[in-house]
Amino acid sequence: MSAATADVTPQRPVVAVLGTGIMGSGMARSLLRAGLEVRAWNRTQAKAQPLAADGATVTDTAAEAVRGADVILTVLNDKTSVAAALTAASDGVRRGQVLLQSSTVGPDASVELAQRAADLGLVYLDAPVSGTRQPAEQGALTVFVSGPSAAREVAAPVLDAIGQRTVWVAEEPGAASRLKLVVNTWVINMVGGVAECLNLAEGLGVDPQLFLDAVRGGPLDSGYLHGKSAAVLSGDLTPSFALSTALKDTRLILEAAEQTGLRLDLTAASAARFERAEAAGHGGEDMIATFYAGRPAEKDAG
Repeated sequence: MSAATADVTPQRPVVAVLGTGIMGSGMARSLLRAGLEVRAWNRTQAKAQPLAADGATVTDTAAEAVRGADVILTVLNDKTSVAAALTAASDGVRRGQVLLQSSTVGPDASVELAQRAADLGLVYLDAPVSGTRQPAEQGALTVFVSGPSAAREVAAPVLDAIGQRTVWVAEEPGAASRLKLVVNTWVINMVGGVAECLNLAEGLGVDPQLFLDAVRGGPLDSGYLHGKSAAVLSGDLTPSFALSTALKDTRLILEAAEQTGLRLDLTAASAARFERAEAAGHGGEDMIATFYAGRPAEKDAG
């Protein structure tokens, strides 16, 4: 597959952000704080409009957003939505623009999108991120990147603005997405562990705070445990990472594992819990809403 050569770009590139949901809006604000010019587009424009108050140019079309940009940053849900955005933007792209594709789409889809980018003359960087709402808003994500090293200089100001660390994985597309699936397996099963501990505490009549105090400060403690437990105990399930998105990622992990003949029992169980919680109406809540999948049905008031 041939790859276009990245343009020589100004020190502070113009960035087109396609997709301004939880992660995209946070990343756009981090770019603006770093002094980069941001053009924001979302299929539902109302989700992008608040960024105008932060200094972004909100465009009516994807083509308008990417026209004249140096870097195109896609922050969308899946391969289908990324492909649709590229189609919508195609009239505005020029050869040599860098496409920083940060959506979690899986390795196979990343290779397909790289080919689509090459067809448009774009330089494709597979760049999924690790982190949720708060790190996105703080510019504290970890970004896994694979793609041509010639694009590093162009992408660097963007990567520095959205992330506290960039891990360059390899040259070929899909390599960063493979690493992202491994990292997400850890996160997904960790959140399931938190949920099941809280489920059991509730079922046995144990004050969950006693559990948290019992592990506090020891080798079993973690900030993640306390943060997710606090969300459940307070009832504030405002999504940092939506349960429906976690389910999508879990299915990508299981699909990749199946292709290699691996059996991931914990991840399969996590998927089943996410599916039950989504069916009960918790898909738009934070992924710790998997807690509700472990409760007796009569206790789950939604």
